[in-house]
Amino acid sequence: MRVLIVTDAWFPQTNGVVNTLAQTSTWLERFGHEVRLITPRDFRTVPCPTYPEIRMAVMPYRQLGRSIASFNPQALHIATEGPLGFAARRYCLKHGLRFTTSYHTQFPHYLSSRFPIPMSVSYAVLRRFHGSAERCMVGTERVRTELAERGFHNLVPWPRGVDTQLFRPREKSFLDLPRPIAVYVGRIAVEKNVDAFLRIRWSGTKLVVGDGPERSRLQSQYPDAVFVGYRFGEDLAAHIAAADVLVFPSLTDTFGLVNLEALACGVPVAAFPVTGPIDVLQDGVTGALDTDLTRAAERALKLDPQACREHALRSGWDGCSRQFESNLVASLPAAAPRWRADAAAERVTG
Repeated sequence: MRVLIVTDAWFPQTNGVVNTLAQTSTWLERFGHEVRLITPRDFRTVPCPTYPEIRMAVMPYRQLGRSIASFNPQALHIATEGPLGFAARRYCLKHGLRFTTSYHTQFPHYLSSRFPIPMSVSYAVLRRFHGSAERCMVGTERVRTELAERGFHNLVPWPRGVDTQLFRPREKSFLDLPRPIAVYVGRIAVEKNVDAFLRIRWSGTKLVVGDGPERSRLQSQYPDAVFVGYRFGEDLAAHIAAADVLVFPSLTDTFGLVNLEALACGVPVAAFPVTGPIDVLQDGVTGALDTDLTRAAERALKLDPQACREHALRSGWDGCSRQFESNLVASLPAAAPRWRADAAAERVTG
C-alpha cells in the first residue's frame, strides 16, 4: 500500500510527534508498505511566532497538491493542524480523496496560555478540521472521551510506543550529581509547566534535559538546577536511565512519550493526575500521580524499577504501528478490498 503522511512537525524539531511519525513510517516500511512523508523541509518556510526553531511552510498548496498527485497514495494521513495539514485537507476535499487525521497536541490549551483566544473557538476549528476525516486517531482513551464530549466523532485509538532497546536500564554512575536525581526531559516552554518541576522541594539534584524559549528565564530564576540542553539517542537514554525519578509537570499533553521512555529505562515517573500521565502510568506501581508534585516525586522514588521496565516492554512500536495500519485500512473505500484482506491475513500470520 502506498501511504502518504503529511506533517508540519518534523526534524530538526525534537518532540513526541516527530518521534512517533518517524517510528511509525519506519515500521510501515518494514511491514511492506511504500511510505512517503511531506514535511516543511520540502517547502519555503518561515519561523513560527514565539517558536523560531519551528519552521512553517509558506503557501504550500500548489506544490503539495503536485506531490500528492504524483505519488497517488492509497492511504493519506494528515498528522498536524498546521499550514501543510490545512493545505492537504483542502486538497483532499476538493478532489474527493479520503484521508485520516491524528490529534497529538492540545492546541486550545497552548493558545489560551499565550493569547486571549477562547478555547471554545479553538476547539471549533479543530472539530471542523478533524470532522472531515474518515478516522481521527487519538493516543489514549481519556483523550478520546474528552474530544467526544466536545463534539468530535470518528475517533479511533492509536497508542504510542517506545524503543525498548535504546531506552533500557543503565549504569546510574553516568551522572556524577548529588542524589536523588529528579529529571525533566522535553521542551522548555510555558505550556510544559517546567516551573512546577523546578519549584518542588528536593534534597538532591533537579536536572533539566531540553531547550526552548523559557530556558534563559528558568536558568536564571533557578540557579541550583542543572540544565544540559537537548540530548539525543544513546546520550538521551543514558541521561534518563541515570536519574532516580522523572518528573512530568505538564498539564496539557495528550500522552507524554517521555513517560514511556523513562519507564523503559526502569525510572518511575511523578506527574499530576491529568490527561496523558493518568493513561500511561499505574499509580503506585510505575508512577505516582498527585496534585502535589513534591509528594508525587517522593512516592515515585520508592517504586520498583523492574515493574516500570516490564510495563514498557508491552508498548513496542511494532504494535502501535500495526494499530495505525489497521486504522488506515479501515478508512479505505469499499472498492479496495485487496488491502483489507492483505492486512487481515498479515495480522493472523504475523
